[in-house]
Amino acid sequence: MTELLRALAVLAEPPGPEAERIARVLGLRWSPSRADYTNLFQLELPPYASVYLGDEGQLGGEARDRVAGFWRAVGLVPPSEADHLAALLGLYAAVAETDPSAENAVSDTASQSGAGSGEPGVRHRVQRAVLWEHVLSWVSVYAEKAMEIAPAPYRRWAALLDEALVAEAQRLPSEGLVPLHLRVAGPLADPREEGLEPFLASLLAPVRSGIVLTRADLVRAARELGLGLRVGERRFTLRALFAQDAVAMLGWLASEAESWGARHRRHGDALASVGDVWAERAERAVSLLRELAETTTKEVVGV
Repeated sequence: MTELLRALAVLAEPPGPEAERIARVLGLRWSPSRADYTNLFQLELPPYASVYLGDEGQLGGEARDRVAGFWRAVGLVPPSEADHLAALLGLYAAVAETDPSAENAVSDTASQSGAGSGEPGVRHRVQRAVLWEHVLSWVSVYAEKAMEIAPAPYRRWAALLDEALVAEAQRLPSEGLVPLHLRVAGPLADPREEGLEPFLASLLAPVRSGIVLTRADLVRAARELGLGLRVGERRFTLRALFAQDAVAMLGWLASEAESWGARHRRHGDALASVGDVWAERAERAVSLLRELAETTTKEVVGV
Protein backbone atom coordinates (compact mmCIF):
# COMPACT_ATOMS: atom_id res chain seq x y z
CA MET A 1 0.00 0.00 0.00
CA THR A 2 2.86 2.39 0.69
CA GLU A 3 4.08 1.90 -2.89
CA LEU A 4 0.62 2.83 -4.15
CA LEU A 5 0.65 5.99 -2.04
CA ARG A 6 4.13 6.84 -3.31
CA ALA A 7 2.88 6.41 -6.88
CA LEU A 8 -0.18 8.55 -6.26
CA ALA A 9 2.09 11.24 -4.82
CA VAL A 10 3.90 11.48 -8.16
CA LEU A 11 0.57 12.05 -9.90
CA ALA A 12 0.05 15.14 -7.71
CA GLU A 13 3.10 16.68 -9.38
CA PRO A 14 3.04 18.42 -12.81
CA PRO A 15 2.30 15.99 -15.69
CA GLY A 16 5.35 14.36 -17.29
CA PRO A 17 6.78 11.06 -18.54
CA GLU A 18 7.15 9.56 -15.05
CA ALA A 19 3.53 10.32 -14.20
CA GLU A 20 2.40 8.76 -17.47
CA ARG A 21 4.38 5.59 -16.77
CA ILE A 22 2.96 5.29 -13.25
CA ALA A 23 -0.57 5.92 -14.48
CA ARG A 24 -0.22 3.04 -16.95
CA VAL A 25 0.97 0.74 -14.17
CA LEU A 26 -2.06 1.75 -12.07
CA GLY A 27 -4.41 1.18 -15.00
CA LEU A 28 -5.47 4.82 -15.17
CA ARG A 29 -6.53 6.51 -18.38
CA TRP A 30 -4.13 9.36 -17.93
CA SER A 31 -4.17 12.33 -20.26
CA PRO A 32 -4.27 15.46 -18.10
CA SER A 33 -3.19 18.66 -19.77
CA ARG A 34 -1.06 21.28 -18.11
CA ALA A 35 -4.26 23.34 -17.88
CA ASP A 36 -6.00 20.49 -16.02
CA TYR A 37 -3.15 20.37 -13.52
CA THR A 38 -3.10 24.14 -13.08
CA ASN A 39 -6.86 24.37 -12.63
CA LEU A 40 -7.00 21.69 -9.94
CA PHE A 41 -3.77 22.08 -8.00
CA GLN A 42 -3.10 25.80 -8.32
CA LEU A 43 -6.47 27.50 -8.78
CA GLU A 44 -9.08 25.31 -7.08
CA LEU A 45 -7.49 22.89 -4.59
CA PRO A 46 -3.89 23.67 -3.67
CA PRO A 47 -2.51 20.39 -2.23
CA TYR A 48 -1.06 21.84 0.98
CA ALA A 49 -2.04 20.82 4.49
CA SER A 50 -1.81 24.40 5.76
CA VAL A 51 -4.63 25.54 3.45
CA TYR A 52 -7.05 23.08 5.06
CA LEU A 53 -5.70 22.86 8.61
CA GLY A 54 -4.62 26.44 9.28
CA ASP A 55 -6.88 29.03 10.89
CA GLU A 56 -5.95 31.42 8.08
CA GLY A 57 -6.97 29.01 5.29
CA GLN A 58 -3.82 29.99 3.42
CA LEU A 59 -0.38 28.64 2.65
CA GLY A 60 2.11 28.60 5.50
CA GLY A 61 1.44 29.73 9.04
CA GLU A 62 1.38 27.61 12.18
CA ALA A 63 -0.05 24.55 10.42
CA ARG A 64 2.95 24.34 8.10
CA ASP A 65 5.28 24.96 11.04
CA ARG A 66 3.76 21.97 12.86
CA VAL A 67 4.31 19.78 9.82
CA ALA A 68 7.90 20.98 9.38
CA GLY A 69 8.52 20.34 13.07
CA PHE A 70 7.51 16.73 12.62
CA TRP A 71 10.00 16.29 9.78
CA ARG A 72 12.73 17.55 12.10
CA ALA A 73 11.56 15.32 14.94
CA VAL A 74 12.12 12.23 12.80
CA GLY A 75 15.61 13.42 11.87
CA LEU A 76 14.84 14.81 8.41
CA VAL A 77 15.34 18.25 6.93
CA PRO A 78 11.89 19.51 5.91
CA PRO A 79 11.59 20.42 2.23
CA SER A 80 10.58 23.95 1.30
CA GLU A 81 7.01 22.72 0.83
CA ALA A 82 6.92 20.40 3.83
CA ASP A 83 3.11 20.27 3.87
CA HIS A 84 2.63 19.46 0.16
CA LEU A 85 0.55 16.32 -0.40
CA ALA A 86 3.29 14.63 -2.42
CA ALA A 87 5.90 15.37 0.26
CA LEU A 88 3.69 14.02 3.06
CA LEU A 89 2.83 10.83 1.18
CA GLY A 90 6.53 10.37 0.50
CA LEU A 91 7.30 10.90 4.18
CA TYR A 92 4.71 8.31 5.16
CA ALA A 93 6.14 5.78 2.72
CA ALA A 94 9.69 6.49 3.93
CA VAL A 95 8.72 5.99 7.58
CA ALA A 96 7.02 2.71 6.72
CA GLU A 97 10.24 1.47 5.13
CA THR A 98 12.63 2.71 7.83
CA ASP A 99 15.18 0.23 9.11
CA PRO A 100 14.15 -0.39 12.75
CA SER A 101 17.80 -0.16 13.81
CA ALA A 102 17.82 3.49 12.70
CA GLU A 103 14.85 4.55 14.83
CA ASN A 104 15.56 7.19 17.48
CA ALA A 105 14.34 10.15 19.48
CA VAL A 106 10.82 10.36 18.10
CA SER A 107 8.62 8.70 20.70
CA ASP A 108 7.61 11.98 22.38
CA THR A 109 6.42 13.47 19.09
CA ALA A 110 4.59 10.27 18.21
CA SER A 111 2.84 10.24 21.56
CA GLN A 112 1.76 13.88 21.25
CA SER A 113 0.33 13.12 17.81
CA GLY A 114 -1.82 10.25 18.99
CA ALA A 115 0.27 7.10 19.33
CA GLY A 116 0.43 5.38 22.70
CA SER A 117 3.58 4.19 24.37
CA GLY A 118 2.30 0.62 24.34
CA GLU A 119 2.81 0.19 20.59
CA PRO A 120 5.23 -2.49 19.39
CA GLY A 121 7.90 -0.06 18.22
CA VAL A 122 8.92 3.47 17.45
CA ARG A 123 8.45 3.02 13.72
CA HIS A 124 4.89 1.85 14.23
CA ARG A 125 4.10 4.88 16.42
CA VAL A 126 5.69 7.35 14.04
CA GLN A 127 3.95 5.83 11.04
CA ARG A 128 0.60 6.19 12.81
CA ALA A 129 1.43 9.77 13.78
CA VAL A 130 2.28 10.76 10.20
CA LEU A 131 -0.86 9.09 8.91
CA TRP A 132 -3.37 10.55 11.35
CA GLU A 133 -1.82 13.87 12.33
CA HIS A 134 -0.52 15.10 8.99
CA VAL A 135 -2.29 13.10 6.27
CA LEU A 136 -5.73 11.85 7.30
CA SER A 137 -6.39 15.07 9.20
CA TRP A 138 -7.09 16.72 5.82
CA VAL A 139 -6.48 14.53 2.76
CA SER A 140 -9.79 12.68 2.94
CA VAL A 141 -11.56 16.06 2.87
CA TYR A 142 -9.32 17.12 -0.03
CA ALA A 143 -9.99 13.92 -1.98
CA GLU A 144 -13.75 14.27 -1.46
CA LYS A 145 -13.72 17.72 -3.05
CA ALA A 146 -11.36 16.64 -5.83
CA MET A 147 -13.69 13.79 -6.77
CA GLU A 148 -16.41 16.42 -7.18
CA ILE A 149 -14.68 19.16 -9.16
CA ALA A 150 -11.45 17.77 -10.63
CA PRO A 151 -10.95 17.38 -14.38
CA ALA A 152 -11.74 13.80 -15.43
CA PRO A 153 -8.15 12.44 -15.37
CA TYR A 154 -7.78 13.44 -11.72
CA ARG A 155 -11.10 12.15 -10.41
CA ARG A 156 -9.99 8.52 -10.48
CA TRP A 157 -6.68 9.59 -8.93
CA ALA A 158 -8.56 11.19 -6.04
CA ALA A 159 -10.75 8.11 -5.60
CA LEU A 160 -7.70 5.81 -5.49
CA LEU A 161 -6.03 8.11 -2.98
CA ASP A 162 -9.10 8.08 -0.77
CA GLU A 163 -9.43 4.29 -0.95
CA ALA A 164 -5.75 3.74 -0.15
CA LEU A 165 -5.83 6.03 2.87
CA VAL A 166 -8.97 4.43 4.28
CA ALA A 167 -7.23 1.06 3.98
CA GLU A 168 -4.23 2.44 5.88
CA ALA A 169 -6.54 3.93 8.52
CA GLN A 170 -8.07 0.50 9.07
CA ARG A 171 -4.61 -1.07 9.31
CA LEU A 172 -3.34 1.58 11.73
CA PRO A 173 -6.43 2.76 13.67
CA SER A 174 -6.20 6.06 15.51
CA GLU A 175 -7.29 4.68 18.89
CA GLY A 176 -9.82 7.53 18.95
CA LEU A 177 -7.26 10.30 19.46
CA VAL A 178 -7.84 13.57 17.58
CA PRO A 179 -4.98 15.17 15.61
CA LEU A 180 -3.44 18.27 17.16
CA HIS A 181 -4.17 20.25 13.99
CA LEU A 182 -7.89 19.77 14.61
CA ARG A 183 -7.73 20.24 18.37
CA VAL A 184 -6.18 23.71 18.17
CA ALA A 185 -8.23 25.10 15.28
CA GLY A 186 -10.39 28.12 16.00
CA PRO A 187 -14.16 28.29 15.45
CA LEU A 188 -16.08 30.01 12.68
CA ALA A 189 -16.12 33.74 13.44
CA ASP A 190 -19.43 35.36 14.35
CA PRO A 191 -19.76 38.62 12.35
CA ARG A 192 -21.90 40.14 15.10
CA GLU A 193 -18.91 39.97 17.42
CA GLU A 194 -15.89 40.12 15.12
CA GLY A 195 -17.09 41.89 11.98
CA LEU A 196 -17.47 40.92 8.34
CA GLU A 197 -13.85 40.43 7.31
CA PRO A 198 -12.93 37.89 10.03
CA PHE A 199 -16.19 36.09 9.24
CA LEU A 200 -15.38 35.85 5.52
CA ALA A 201 -11.83 34.74 6.27
CA SER A 202 -13.04 31.97 8.58
CA LEU A 203 -15.59 30.77 6.00
CA LEU A 204 -12.66 30.25 3.61
CA ALA A 205 -10.62 28.34 6.22
CA PRO A 206 -11.93 24.74 5.94
CA VAL A 207 -10.83 23.66 9.42
CA ARG A 208 -12.89 26.47 10.95
CA SER A 209 -16.03 26.23 8.82
CA GLY A 210 -16.04 22.53 7.94
CA ILE A 211 -16.58 23.61 4.32
CA VAL A 212 -14.23 23.61 1.33
CA LEU A 213 -15.20 26.63 -0.77
CA THR A 214 -13.43 26.81 -4.12
CA ARG A 215 -13.59 29.38 -6.87
CA ALA A 216 -15.90 27.01 -8.74
CA ASP A 217 -18.26 26.91 -5.74
CA LEU A 218 -18.56 30.69 -5.69
CA VAL A 219 -19.33 30.70 -9.41
CA ARG A 220 -22.02 28.12 -8.71
CA ALA A 221 -23.43 30.22 -5.84
CA ALA A 222 -23.74 33.26 -8.09
CA ARG A 223 -25.47 31.19 -10.78
CA GLU A 224 -27.89 29.44 -8.41
CA LEU A 225 -28.83 32.66 -6.60
CA GLY A 226 -28.98 34.83 -9.71
CA LEU A 227 -26.27 37.17 -8.43
CA GLY A 228 -23.63 39.04 -10.38
CA LEU A 229 -20.19 37.46 -10.29
CA ARG A 230 -17.12 39.60 -9.64
CA VAL A 231 -14.07 37.58 -10.50
CA GLY A 232 -11.07 37.88 -8.21
CA GLU A 233 -9.52 36.16 -5.23
CA ARG A 234 -12.07 34.19 -3.24
CA ARG A 235 -12.60 36.67 -0.41
CA PHE A 236 -13.21 39.47 -2.88
CA THR A 237 -15.79 37.36 -4.73
CA LEU A 238 -17.47 36.22 -1.51
CA ARG A 239 -17.65 39.78 -0.20
CA ALA A 240 -19.26 40.93 -3.47
CA LEU A 241 -21.88 38.18 -3.27
CA PHE A 242 -22.74 39.15 0.31
CA ALA A 243 -23.05 42.79 -0.72
CA GLN A 244 -25.73 41.84 -3.24
CA ASP A 245 -27.84 39.53 -1.04
CA ALA A 246 -26.47 38.60 2.37
CA VAL A 247 -29.50 36.57 3.43
CA ALA A 248 -29.46 34.47 0.28
CA MET A 249 -25.74 33.83 0.65
CA LEU A 250 -26.12 32.81 4.28
CA GLY A 251 -28.83 30.34 3.31
CA TRP A 252 -26.73 28.97 0.46
CA LEU A 253 -23.71 28.54 2.72
CA ALA A 254 -25.83 26.82 5.36
CA SER A 255 -26.93 24.28 2.76
CA GLU A 256 -23.30 23.72 1.74
CA ALA A 257 -22.29 23.21 5.36
CA GLU A 258 -25.15 20.76 5.90
CA SER A 259 -23.99 18.74 2.89
CA TRP A 260 -20.42 18.72 4.18
CA GLY A 261 -21.56 17.52 7.58
CA ALA A 262 -22.79 14.30 5.98
CA ARG A 263 -19.82 14.00 3.64
CA HIS A 264 -17.33 14.18 6.48
CA ARG A 265 -18.89 11.07 8.02
CA ARG A 266 -19.03 9.03 4.82
CA HIS A 267 -16.29 6.61 5.95
CA GLY A 268 -17.99 5.85 9.26
CA ASP A 269 -15.85 4.28 11.96
CA ALA A 270 -12.75 4.01 9.74
CA LEU A 271 -12.08 7.76 9.98
CA ALA A 272 -14.29 8.64 12.92
CA SER A 273 -11.60 10.41 14.95
CA VAL A 274 -11.14 12.98 12.19
CA GLY A 275 -14.45 12.74 10.32
CA ASP A 276 -16.50 13.46 13.43
CA VAL A 277 -14.48 16.60 14.20
CA TRP A 278 -14.89 17.90 10.66
CA ALA A 279 -18.59 17.07 10.69
CA GLU A 280 -19.11 18.85 14.01
CA ARG A 281 -17.43 21.97 12.59
CA ALA A 282 -19.75 21.91 9.60
CA GLU A 283 -22.79 21.35 11.81
CA ARG A 284 -21.87 24.29 14.04
CA ALA A 285 -21.50 26.38 10.90
CA VAL A 286 -25.02 25.37 9.83
CA SER A 287 -26.42 26.62 13.14
CA LEU A 288 -24.60 29.95 13.01
CA LEU A 289 -25.37 30.59 9.33
CA ARG A 290 -29.07 29.84 9.74
CA GLU A 291 -29.27 32.03 12.82
CA LEU A 292 -27.61 34.86 10.92
CA ALA A 293 -29.95 34.36 7.95
CA GLU A 294 -32.94 34.76 10.25
CA THR A 295 -31.66 37.83 12.09
CA THR A 296 -29.22 39.52 9.75
CA THR A 297 -29.29 43.20 8.97
CA LYS A 298 -26.80 45.37 7.14
CA GLU A 299 -25.32 46.24 10.51
CA VAL A 300 -24.71 42.54 11.34
CA VAL A 301 -22.90 41.60 8.12
CA GLY A 302 -21.35 44.99 7.58
CA VAL A 303 -22.49 45.50 3.96
